[in-house]
Amino acid sequence: MSEFIKKYEIWVFLVIGPILNALFVYARIQNIIPRFLYIHGRFCVLLLVLLAIVKFTRGNEGIKEIFRPMLKWKVNPKWYLFSLLFAMSVGSITLLLKGMYFEGEYFSFLKFDFAAQTLKGSLVLLIWAFLGEVVWVSYCIRELSKITKPFYASLLVGIFWTIWWIPIIYHGEGILPGIPIGPLSIFMMGIAGMCAVVYGCVKSGVVVLVMQFMLNMTLNILSVSPTKGGVSTFTSFAIIYFLTMLIFMYFMNPSKRLKSSSSKRSFKII
Repeated sequence: MSEFIKKYEIWVFLVIGPILNALFVYARIQNIIPRFLYIHGRFCVLLLVLLAIVKFTRGNEGIKEIFRPMLKWKVNPKWYLFSLLFAMSVGSITLLLKGMYFEGEYFSFLKFDFAAQTLKGSLVLLIWAFLGEVVWVSYCIRELSKITKPFYASLLVGIFWTIWWIPIIYHGEGILPGIPIGPLSIFMMGIAGMCAVVYGCVKSGVVVLVMQFMLNMTLNILSVSPTKGGVSTFTSFAIIYFLTMLIFMYFMNPSKRLKSSSSKRSFKII
């Protein structure tokens, strides 16, 4: 069994992670765990499962490797600017198109509700973004990119990321209500793809963290979530985000950069 886990480490995690999350959500539904523990614990459980598996297969060095991208922050400032503006820009384009289609005016729906985001809420989103970056990008995308192209690696991560979210959506606590599974899967593949693009270019987990944090902020500040803008708006946002990712994936080609130090293999996008 130990040899099997070591050989298929990434796949073991991708299967066990969503299963344990489903059990965790079920425990909350049965009121076995309190709300506070559920809201923050689901992300911590995911990280702890990953650390336990990697500790078993590769020891402390493997754990250090997971967090190493978070130590690189000295990159060209343009990448921080890009990460700060990307999700907000895609959201704004979505609302501009919606305004043009329904009202005949570009700025009908483009309103920034900064008051809706508190400092405490922002810190929570930052923590969630950090945990997501460590698990899904620093580990999953990098590991899958050893055996397949980064583009396909990001699509796989997006699918498993969606599967992880499904029990949470079903329960409906600690998540924006009304999110449909289909558009969510497209959205998550777009998110994972952009993480792969940015990480492939700068190798910095900090830059990816900023981009993920701003994506969370965008869903709260702009009316692109199902709660504020409706399901059709969220679906449009997800599709535009995914299509934009495809453009960046094609022209920036992370397959030339996203390589593990332990792998000598080169990857190419289609």
